Amino acid sequence: MTEVLFYHLTQDKLEKALPTLLEKSVAKGWNVVVQAASSDLTARLDEHLWTYRADSFLAHGKAGSDKPDPAQCPIWLTTDTEDPNAAAIRFIVEGAIPAQVERYERVIYMFDGFDENAVAAARERWKIEKAAGHTLTYWQQDEAGRWAKKA
Repeated sequence: MTEVLFYHLTQDKLEKALPTLLEKSVAKGWNVVVQAASSDLTARLDEHLWTYRADSFLAHGKAGSDKPDPAQCPIWLTTDTEDPNAAAIRFIVEGAIPAQVERYERVIYMFDGFDENAVAAARERWKIEKAAGHTLTYWQQDEAGRWAKKA
């Protein structure tokens, strides 16, 4: 079964929290797909991952671009259910709906705790993933922005 994690953003915005989790995933040797609901967010993330730190960047590709070859990208940004880099882990952001959760080692839903609709959507996804028999964990940011396992 796929390990499904829910990351409840209560201190940071997605753009601050996501790069650290992507770094950890890539360090484990995993290819990653980040699926957003809008091309606007993928465009912002595309720019942000190149510049989020002065001393580092996260190499990635984006759906809709002709370079680089998706199979060569450790991180792929998309609004679709595609998996062109044979990802082991899929991040679901902005309330996007994944397909074939079973094909991944991990699926991570990241949602904004200040958005009631996002929280409600995450609760619905929890029910769906639990009913499918996946192993679920719930993480929430503490006051310092660190992740604390809550369930």
